[in-house]
Amino acid sequence: GFRTVPRSLVGDALLTTSRFAVSLGYWHDPYIQHFVRLSKERKAPEINRGYFARVHGVSQLIKAFLRKTECHCQILNLGAGMDTTFWRLKDEDLLPSKYFEVDFPTIVTRKLHSIKVKPFLSQPIIELHSEDPLQNDGHLLDSKRYAIIGADLRDLPELEEKLKKCNMNPQLPTLLITECVLVYMTPEQSANLLKWAASSFDTAMFINYEQVNMDDRFGQIMIENLRRRQCDLAGVETCKSLESQKQRLLSNGWETASAVDMMELYSRLPQAEVSRIESLEFLDEMELLEQLMQHYCLCWATKGGHALGLKEITYQSVGGPC
Repeated sequence: GFRTVPRSLVGDALLTTSRFAVSLGYWHDPYIQHFVRLSKERKAPEINRGYFARVHGVSQLIKAFLRKTECHCQILNLGAGMDTTFWRLKDEDLLPSKYFEVDFPTIVTRKLHSIKVKPFLSQPIIELHSEDPLQNDGHLLDSKRYAIIGADLRDLPELEEKLKKCNMNPQLPTLLITECVLVYMTPEQSANLLKWAASSFDTAMFINYEQVNMDDRFGQIMIENLRRRQCDLAGVETCKSLESQKQRLLSNGWETASAVDMMELYSRLPQAEVSRIESLEFLDEMELLEQLMQHYCLCWATKGGHALGLKEITYQSVGGPC
């Protein structure tokens, strides 16, 4: 089952990790503190470095897509949680035509509450909006450039209806992002979501970040640890290898698929960045970092967009400098 409680608990744990890494200076995010308090509990250095690689990798792919489309596109962040990408892109003057976030209604309600009571979060949305008042009913906020929708990603007709209500445009090049989301669905449910995404847009890219190499001993320990926290990875069988990750994308309507484990991505990061983050905290056990990073991957797939050169978005563009 894909119950909302465990995934949101894991989401909260990741959020506090992210907040902690930002407080140490791993990357700059002035918005995250408005969604989560700083926890007293220190996170292990290998966790912080892993998180840095994830944020860097996903962000490089997003920016590559925005450059290829010259921001004339839309982004759908599925299972977005308390993600702050919209605000950070606005600061860098890299906003797409419209940015959509989708998550469970309970999570969306929490996020909307923070946005409502914190001008630092609401101002950027209002600034971009035209004269009409913002639509905000607790489970949904719609504005000119940003929408947040409470929906279940397994109920595709409902998802599509809500997105269309917020003026999602199937004609625009579209980037879809899932981070640690598909693994909580059954393989059939995630296949349906990937198929829906591939068939809904002529020109599209899909970014997925999640576990990989889960068949080995270390992978099994990860699964057991999560089970103990009442968290079952229903889709773990699609996380066998980089090959199975790519195959899933290709067999569900995507034309190209690439995948890289996070250790390889980390090894290709700009040297100056690596020296900077490695000086933030001492790491005793390089081996543990390697094991951890070999069990997460970044995958991306494209469809159409030949004239835009979407197919040319390669691994180099992910590891390389901004």
